[in-house]
Amino acid sequence: MSRAGLQFIGNSWVESTSSAKVVVQNPTTGAVISEVCHGSVADVERAVASAGAAFATWSVAPVKERVDILRKVAQSLRHDVDEIAEIISCEVGTTLDVSVAVQVSRPIEVLESLCDSALAFGWTEQIGSTLVVREPIGVAVAITPWNFPLHQAIAKIGAAIAAGCTVVLKPSELAPHSAYALANAFIDAGAPPGVFNVVTGLGDVVGDALVSHPGVGVISFTGSTAIGKHLASVAGQSIKRVALELGGKGPSVVLPGADVAKATAATVARCFTNSGQVCAALSRLIVPREDLHVAEKIAKEAAEAFQLGDPLEPATTMGPVISKKQKDSILEHIATANAEGARLLTGGKDATVPDVGHFVAPTVFTEVTKGMAIAQQEVFGPVLAIMPYDSVDEAVDIANASDYGLVGAVFGPDVKQSASVAARVKVGMIGVNGGRINVNAPFGGYKQSGLGREFGAYGIEEYVEIKSVNFTTPDAIEWP
Repeated sequence: MSRAGLQFIGNSWVESTSSAKVVVQNPTTGAVISEVCHGSVADVERAVASAGAAFATWSVAPVKERVDILRKVAQSLRHDVDEIAEIISCEVGTTLDVSVAVQVSRPIEVLESLCDSALAFGWTEQIGSTLVVREPIGVAVAITPWNFPLHQAIAKIGAAIAAGCTVVLKPSELAPHSAYALANAFIDAGAPPGVFNVVTGLGDVVGDALVSHPGVGVISFTGSTAIGKHLASVAGQSIKRVALELGGKGPSVVLPGADVAKATAATVARCFTNSGQVCAALSRLIVPREDLHVAEKIAKEAAEAFQLGDPLEPATTMGPVISKKQKDSILEHIATANAEGARLLTGGKDATVPDVGHFVAPTVFTEVTKGMAIAQQEVFGPVLAIMPYDSVDEAVDIANASDYGLVGAVFGPDVKQSASVAARVKVGMIGVNGGRINVNAPFGGYKQSGLGREFGAYGIEEYVEIKSVNFTTPDAIEWP
């Protein structure tokens, strides 16, 4: 499966023009997994040229033909679920059961959903004597993060390729191997050369070269807000379409009369999934002050129940974070929370963790106020902030007191009360009384959580241009 020393261009594994390598390490053991290409501008040129050449025919291929290829990709991936899941667990530190269910099986579900959406998509619309046509933009660039490497890649490339675009993928240098599995799946599926390409390397070389390339028509990026702003600025020089899925600081609002224990347990689970390295984590638990003691007790117990260790071991329920750099960043956030007066319930920088590996103990702070850094900044680690309130209006104010607006949740005594508060929370996705993310519905956020949407028809919309074709009369409309 691995082609770590090569780039994937035009359905072939080719040598990079650069001899530089990036070391990929196992965050549990520190062992070197592989050395991958630190690609060059010349690699980018070859990949974009390959994608550009393929676009001429792929963009006019029947939708069913495009969907058939994507379904074969899904079938190929399904055959290798266990192998890909183990690779991701070794790269990222996700526990193996979560890798199987979420890191691999869910992306396949997303891909199948995008195929269904493409077949049902409104490619044309008649308005009087005008035919509105949706056409693929051109070469799409997908720049993806390390935390859900296959999922993030498929959400982008599945929509782009279904729309008729061709793609160059730059996976994270920290977790690139599932991109090689994806390339092999495109070979197995019989995709035409150039429809899907992979160039590995660092963002300041490969990423910037892709975003600024004149042959690229649309960019989709998932990652930090800081890098998203940079890429949007670079893309803006040539007015490229940009979709950004950035950070989050998800509020979980527990209303008076709600089942506090159940809501707290659900929030802790959403906060600590993948060692907290999830943009859609619920990292702020906002509870009535009179219920604070219940939330504290349940959150502390739930956090302390996690078993840290090797993600390949069945007994492990939380693996390491991705790198020493990430661990140090999380511990710095924890130190700041302590300094600003948040009360530590469990975990923290002095908690016992395995001696080897980049482990951070599940950490819970309480009596957090909205002005504290721990309530404002995305930690991207296993850290929960519990924030008490005295009125529902204050709870909504706390929930919205963030530069982010990706996800949220509301737990109340009934759907009517929960929905009325959910309507006031400024996020792109919100769960009501335990409602979860739907892969057929749009995924994306408000404010500095990004631009655009992924999944389903809304994801496909990111990769099409809209053309108005004006005829003399409605009866004269004819289109290929």
